Amino acid sequence: MNFLFLNSASRGWGGNEKSIILAAEQLSAHHGITLAYRSEEIGKHASFTKYQLPFRFEGDLYTIAHLVSIVRKHRIDVIIPSKRKDYVLAGIVSRLCGISNIIWLGALRELKNSWINRLVYGTLADGIIVNADCIRQKLIGTGFIAPEKTRVVFYGLDTRALDLYRKKRAEKSGKEMLITAAGRLDKNKNHAALIRAFSRFLAMRPGIEAKLQILGEGPERSDLQKLITQLGLEDRVALPGFSHNPYQELVKSDVFVMTSVTEGLSIALLEAMYLGNAPISTLAGGGVMEIIENGYNGFLIQNGDEIALASLLLKFNLEPDLRQRIAESAWKSVAHKYAAERITREIADFCQEVRQD
Repeated sequence: MNFLFLNSASRGWGGNEKSIILAAEQLSAHHGITLAYRSEEIGKHASFTKYQLPFRFEGDLYTIAHLVSIVRKHRIDVIIPSKRKDYVLAGIVSRLCGISNIIWLGALRELKNSWINRLVYGTLADGIIVNADCIRQKLIGTGFIAPEKTRVVFYGLDTRALDLYRKKRAEKSGKEMLITAAGRLDKNKNHAALIRAFSRFLAMRPGIEAKLQILGEGPERSDLQKLITQLGLEDRVALPGFSHNPYQELVKSDVFVMTSVTEGLSIALLEAMYLGNAPISTLAGGGVMEIIENGYNGFLIQNGDEIALASLLLKFNLEPDLRQRIAESAWKSVAHKYAAERITREIADFCQEVRQD
């Protein structure tokens, strides 16, 4: 099959973009792959045929015309859009060219039974790939998306690249516990709650040796920095910014914390688990419960429960053996289930089923 992936993201390299590029690279071993993208930050990660387009809005005739040309030139069979704007453009192009349109939906969305949603997710979409069953159930619950049109395909991990870093993970020589979070610095990621919980954790017991780093960039940086200063945590909490290679930071870390309000299934969380971090996560809409079994390979807390988060950080600090057991179980949980080779087979199989129908 020949695939055309679409990504109109304008603000850089995130988990959704990383998963799309990884899936495309894996599929390229046996299929034809083309990418149409907006941001050069996305395009520079693609080693296959690619086209930069403006993706100005859902009815952008310039982008539509060029996508039609790309479809015909590369004999595309399946178009896979990965952003809301892309869903509309892909739907239009697929109908103009007589090919299959399979939406890549990586986040939990509230879909009202409106004419536009019925058009985009029902009429114009031949299939929908989601990364968590809770998202699939929500789609089916709308009443206008047929169950057979949806398929759960978990995010793939580039285990070959991760293994190079996992081998470097050494036994820590000191007692200091390093806690890491990663993601866009915005309201949804709720890093402020993590900083407050970290402050509460330090106050629970004198002499705690621990530091917190939050990898990422975004509009909340200034407010988060002010909070760090207000709590007197300048020497304990770092905001190093966006990292093109977070693996080198994650492999040094002991605990990974995700405090998102909503999330599909965070690829940063999966990578941290693979690289030996004991995870703590909010329920974040439910997707995380499909990978973390509370108390076995991580811990789950209610959204915004800073007291519970602080208590778990203290538990990990006082019980390093427990922390290590949780981290080992976390790695085992994701090592097979999220292997990129397995994921790409599932994508190809579903796309073939959709085409045959």
